[in-house]
Amino acid sequence: MDEEITIIDSNTRNEKIKNFFINNRKMLIIGFSIIMVVIIGYLSIIEIKKQKKIEIASQFNIATINFNAENKQKTKDQLIKLINANDVTYSPLALYFLIDNELIVNDKEVNILFDQIISISNLEKEIKNLLIYKKALHNSNFSTENQLLKILNPLINSETIWKSHALYLLAEYFYSKNEEEKAKEFFNKILILPNGNNDIKLAAKKRLNRDIGE
Repeated sequence: MDEEITIIDSNTRNEKIKNFFINNRKMLIIGFSIIMVVIIGYLSIIEIKKQKKIEIASQFNIATINFNAENKQKTKDQLIKLINANDVTYSPLALYFLIDNELIVNDKEVNILFDQIISISNLEKEIKNLLIYKKALHNSNFSTENQLLKILNPLINSETIWKSHALYLLAEYFYSKNEEEKAKEFFNKILILPNGNNDIKLAAKKRLNRDIGE
């Protein structure tokens, strides 16, 4: 008797499942189709991004490898185009190449390009912080104290790995201006950082002991 009841229950359950698929066939087909479209679309986007990355990498390599004294403007134009692509890897590299090879001498133009790259939405946090530091480093030769502090504040007020570098840059900036008290303040801040860069801590200690008489 129990076996017959089990068989009946099983048949009833199977019949309900069968009827469910029959009655909802159109909705199930539509749902499945939507899922497939989403998956295919997602995979297509990944492939497009991958191909775009390869293309940008190729353009960067060609521009930098072929660079010489006769094609400076052409190289500059190619690299600025890569910066405008807002790629998290090659846009920063393009800017570094422009600066290192003095293809851009206008400081205002350099800062505009720095700000453009720093504002890339999917840029990794520490890469962004590195860009901020490099912008400050570039500006340290001509910026006022307030301008330099404004650039470096995001690093000074965070626990980024570039905090030691930012403090050291400010300390050296004030030391070069013969403002030893301000320089001493920032050198000492480096020494008390719990997770500060050891090499920078050593350099700060040497500067204090040797040149500022701490």
